Amino acid sequence: MTPSRTYRITTGVITFVMLFSIYKMFSPAYAHLGFPGYFRIELVVAKLLGLVALLAPAAPVAMKEWAYAGFAIVLVSASVAHFNSGDTTLHSLEPLGFLAILLLSRRAFHKLRAA
Repeated sequence: MTPSRTYRITTGVITFVMLFSIYKMFSPAYAHLGFPGYFRIELVVAKLLGLVALLAPAAPVAMKEWAYAGFAIVLVSASVAHFNSGDTTLHSLEPLGFLAILLLSRRAFHKLRAA
C-alpha cells in the first residue's frame, strides 16, 4: 500500500474514532468513567483542535506533531481509564489498537513529507 493511501485510511480511522468519542463523551456509556463535566469539555475541545491540526493541509508540521502526541496521550489515558473503571480487558485494550493506527498515520505522514 502506498504511503498516501495508508495516510488517508489511517487518518480517516483516527478522525472517526475521535469524533465518535466526542459524541459518546456525554452519553451514559461513558458515565461510569467518572469524568467531571469540565474535564469532558476540555477533552472535547482538545480533540476538536487536534483534528483541525491533523486534517488542515496548511497546518505546520510542528502543529501536526502536537496533535499526534495529544491523541497518543488521549488513547493511552482512555485505556487506563477503562481498565480502572472495571471494563473488560478487551474494552480496555481497544484504545491501544487505535494507538497503533495513529502511529501508522504518523509514519505515513512523514514518508509523504520525505517524498
